[in-house]
Amino acid sequence: MTKPEVLIAGGGIGGLSLALTLHQIGLRCTVFEAAQEMKPLGVGINIQPNAIRELFDLGIDTGALDDVGVPAREWALVGLNGKDIFAEPRGLEAGYNWPQYAVHRGAFQMLLYRTLIERAGTDAVRPGCRVTGYRKESDGTVSALVSHADGTTSEARGALLIGADGIHSAVRAQMHPDQPPIRWGGVIMWRGTVRDRPIRTGSSFVGLGTHRHRMVIYPISHPDSQGRALINWIAELTVDDDPGRRPEGWFRQVAIEDFAHHFEGFRYDWLDVPAMLRRADVAYENPMIDRDPAPFWVDGPVALMGDAAHAMYPTGSNGASQAVVDARMIGAKLLAHGVSPAALAAYEAELCAPVSELVLRNRGHGPFGMLNIVDERCGGTFDDIEAVFPAAERAEFMAGYKTAAGFAIDKLNAAPPTIAPGARLAG
Repeated sequence: MTKPEVLIAGGGIGGLSLALTLHQIGLRCTVFEAAQEMKPLGVGINIQPNAIRELFDLGIDTGALDDVGVPAREWALVGLNGKDIFAEPRGLEAGYNWPQYAVHRGAFQMLLYRTLIERAGTDAVRPGCRVTGYRKESDGTVSALVSHADGTTSEARGALLIGADGIHSAVRAQMHPDQPPIRWGGVIMWRGTVRDRPIRTGSSFVGLGTHRHRMVIYPISHPDSQGRALINWIAELTVDDDPGRRPEGWFRQVAIEDFAHHFEGFRYDWLDVPAMLRRADVAYENPMIDRDPAPFWVDGPVALMGDAAHAMYPTGSNGASQAVVDARMIGAKLLAHGVSPAALAAYEAELCAPVSELVLRNRGHGPFGMLNIVDERCGGTFDDIEAVFPAAERAEFMAGYKTAAGFAIDKLNAAPPTIAPGARLAG
């Protein structure tokens, strides 16, 4: 076959991780990206140790990751009165064999993009090309239907098509034409960054407030010579569901004063949230949305991955991590079953059910569900958290989430590589 063997719809974190994986195992591919130019969009995300392991196996090391983020040292939940509910070390300091990283999403995506171009050449990614659908051919191959930025259309044919085209995936829409609309649970998020001094350990992920009214704060860069880092913040508020709104259309820049008043009470001797927000130069408003789990991710030679397969609330900080893991699992199944629908079916069998369960767990606030428990038991304020929510119960709650999300420490540290070093497709 002279054309790429695998077609990838979408050049986000999942699609680029898959392309790097396919190049690593010796398989040709092309990424079709709707944007006309690759730009570093977005703000902060966390990449869990299970995904960092995969990035290391792709040859993306701490030197590269330090250019786009910072290793996380702590994960903490703090009540509305400023007192700790739960705190634990993360990454290497927790005993993982790999770190956890907090990164600038756009900078991380561009790192993946540059790495792919360096390894596979500029033809590996075709910007300005949106996959709008597919057609399964009689010989078992698949044709991707492509719309170009200039208004023209074309088709590309390959052995497989992977839909990595996000929550609005056209590939998923064809695979599941009767799927329910995007789901909004009433949470509005305002997101931005500010140059400031990191709190607590200097590299802590802090969730502060209640399950309906909270801040998330963590650095996404190393401190500069003045001790200041780029701090990612997310201000979240649950409002009454308004059926007249169309949350899938939201994503707009807003003024800080449009929402900062909701967080006037978040003032403590160790953090002044209103002051921090007002030092930010820009903020973006968007809804916390997901999709109901899909009953299947594969249609013969076509598969979904990343947000196209399992768009989830960001409450567990694992959307990007799962996209990387998806990519590596697809690569592993291709090595085991060849470039075939059987490989995609094996990938679906491995991940669809547990990740669909994770989508629902995150919809229930994921690890932030501890805030729900505190609210139910004491209204969100307390003098002694042990009297409200004993340490053993808190630890059990978090351990259950880590197991569901695929980064339980003992299991992950003991697991063999998803793709063995040097593994290549025969021929």
